[in-house]
Amino acid sequence: MFSGIVEEAAVVTRLDREGGNLHLTLRCRFTGELSIDQSVAHNGVCLTVVAIEGDEYTVTAIQETLDRSNLGLLKVGDKVNLERSMPINGRLDGHIVQGHVDQTATCTDVQETDGSWRYTFRYAFDKEMAKEGYVTVEKGSVTVNGVSLTVCNSKIDQFEVSIIPYTYEFTNFHQIQVGTVVNLEFDIIGKYLSRMMQFIR
Repeated sequence: MFSGIVEEAAVVTRLDREGGNLHLTLRCRFTGELSIDQSVAHNGVCLTVVAIEGDEYTVTAIQETLDRSNLGLLKVGDKVNLERSMPINGRLDGHIVQGHVDQTATCTDVQETDGSWRYTFRYAFDKEMAKEGYVTVEKGSVTVNGVSLTVCNSKIDQFEVSIIPYTYEFTNFHQIQVGTVVNLEFDIIGKYLSRMMQFIR
């Protein structure tokens, strides 16, 4: 379980393919605090630490994860948003995030607005999936590359988010431009409510 509050934008140092799997090696300041089998969200994708060496660690993404996320598009030198799992006694500063990416979206516009930034993202709309809660709602929550954000200007297949300077600098949002593919996780509470509504109609 995560909260969508990114701890660090880590640098990809190595990428290794093995069949349908992709082993990602990253360098971050808290590598020394990690342990084998620990869960860490990478651009919002929950992955398990499988190896640690010095200040670098490795996780593995299977083919299904690569199909649903932007991890397969990463290159050495790219930054990845990291969040360790939420402690049970911690504050929920963002919203409930599972680390299970639903689909990707593409950035279609970036506007600087007097010290902050407004990003527009478009995703493939599917009517049946929308009935299950795979949509955004005005002022609701959405996770973009693992960052908990508030939706504005929600439409059937796109939405906007506003990014403050701190988030812009300390996550990989400063690398996102028009055409960049990002990971989306829709609000789990909305998914449950949408599912339950199907049984009480």
